[in-house]
Amino acid sequence: MLRKIMMSLLFVLICIGFPVTYAEDNKQIEILNIEMNQVIKTIPNDNKIQVETVKLLKEINGIVKAFRPVPNKGHMIKIPLEPTFHLENKWINAIINEVIVIVPEEEEPFLLLFDDENNSYFFTLEISTDSLLKLLGFTSRENHARAVSSSFSFEIIQDDQ
Repeated sequence: MLRKIMMSLLFVLICIGFPVTYAEDNKQIEILNIEMNQVIKTIPNDNKIQVETVKLLKEINGIVKAFRPVPNKGHMIKIPLEPTFHLENKWINAIINEVIVIVPEEEEPFLLLFDDENNSYFFTLEISTDSLLKLLGFTSRENHARAVSSSFSFEIIQDDQ
């Protein structure tokens, strides 16, 4: 009898433990190098980053008008939102649980969002992404490519301030 109770308790603990571990892995912010097509950096998510990301969502001012909006060079930053954010504007009405900031090398950053049916939306922004990029470790928008990929080289980046 005691053995059955212990086995049941062990089973319950295992079932409860795995989702918690999986959820913690999803909280990481991932920075992807588009040209290399791989994640080059992960960053722990925190409240400051969440606040800046929600600010961006509130300042959407248009849609990206390009046949292929994802550039060949630059970075994509996947930011999980916790808690989720209900976004309603003239283009989308959905619960957003993840924001992807696309930072092309030679254009202004923009957002990629997915709705509940997994449809993709590319949005332009009314405000700058510089404060969010700074929180993520980018020295400036112009130097973001060198700043993120510096972990793969010994290049020293000087800040021009």
